[in-house]
Amino acid sequence: MKIEKRFLTEFNRCYSANHLSVDARTRILLATEGEGACKAWIGPEYSESHNVWEAPGGTMSIVPIPGTNGEFLAVQKFFKMFQWEEAKVVHVKPRADGGYDVTDILALPYIHRFDLLTVGGRHYFIGCTLATKKDSKEDWSNPGKIWVGEYTGPGPLQVRALKEGLTQNHGYDRLTVGDRMSGLVTCREGAFEVTPPQTPGADWQVEQFMDWPISDISTIDIDGDGELEFATIEPFHGEYFRVYKRIDGKFVRIFEHPEVTEFYHVVVGATLAGTPVFVGGCRRGKQQLFYVKASRSTRPDAPLALEAVVIEEGVGPSNVHVINEAGRDIIVAANREKGEAALYFVTPD
Repeated sequence: MKIEKRFLTEFNRCYSANHLSVDARTRILLATEGEGACKAWIGPEYSESHNVWEAPGGTMSIVPIPGTNGEFLAVQKFFKMFQWEEAKVVHVKPRADGGYDVTDILALPYIHRFDLLTVGGRHYFIGCTLATKKDSKEDWSNPGKIWVGEYTGPGPLQVRALKEGLTQNHGYDRLTVGDRMSGLVTCREGAFEVTPPQTPGADWQVEQFMDWPISDISTIDIDGDGELEFATIEPFHGEYFRVYKRIDGKFVRIFEHPEVTEFYHVVVGATLAGTPVFVGGCRRGKQQLFYVKASRSTRPDAPLALEAVVIEEGVGPSNVHVINEAGRDIIVAANREKGEAALYFVTPD
C-alpha cells in the first residue's frame, strides 16, 4: 500500500480524533487534552479548518450520535491531576450558520472513554472512569467504574455504576459482530466485554475474558480465518504492544512489537487498502506510528507471521482514527508528542 502524509496544523497536546457527517459531507474532528480547541476539517479536500470550540479542552473522547446530522458527544475538562474532578460529557450540535451549540449533559469526574451502543434503535451509553478519586498522579487507591444508561436525547443523561473496582480503567474499544454491539473495557484487572440490554427491560451483561493488566485493546480478523485476533498494550501506558489469538479456548501471544519502551498508546483494528491491520503508536522511544499486518510464506503449511511496518517515526501519536473512503483510506492522527494534527492517505500500490 502507498501512504502519503498531509500536515494539518500545529496542535499542542493533540489527543482525540474522530469523524462524522454533516449535510452528507465528512467532517474530521481533532481536539486537545490540554486547555484549548476542538477543530474540524471538511471533506473531501480537508484543506481548511474551523473551531468547534476554543475552550475549555481536556477532550479524551469524541463519539458521533447515530441518526443525526453531525451531532456528537465529547468529554471536556479531563485535565491533569485534581482538575479531573471537573470532567464532563457535552452534547454538540452543528448550526446552519457554521457554529456549534455545546450543552453539558453529564458531570462525571474522571470520565475518560465512553461510547454509544445501539440495539434495536435505542442508544445505550457506556462510560469508563479512570479512577473515582485521586490525591496525586500516582494514587490509584480508588479504582474506576463502568457507568451505563440510555441516551434518549441532548438533555441531562442519567447513569448508574454497572461495575466497580477497575484500577487504571483506561482502555476501550467497540466490538461489532454482525448486528450485535458490545464494549471492551480494559484495566489492571484484565479485559471485560460489556453488552447492553438486548431487549427492553433486560439488564447489561459483563463478562471477563482476559485476566492480566491491559492498558488498551482492539480487535480484527487479521489473518482472514473468521476468528478475531486481539491487540493489546500492556500494562498501563505500557511498554509492550502484543497480539493474541484464541487457540483451544486460550489466548496465545502470536506477536510482540520489537521495540520495548514505555507509553504505547495507540491500538486500532482497521482495514487499510483492503488489508486488515492493527494500527499502533508509541509516545516514547522512537515515537513510531506503525501498522501490523499478516504475511504468509509461499509454503501452505507455514505458520502465520505478523510484521510491523513503520509509517512515521518521531511523531508520538496519542490516538488515531481510520476512515474508509471510496478509493482511499485516511488515518487521522493526533500526533501529541510532535504537537501536530495530521492525515495519512492510504491507497493501494
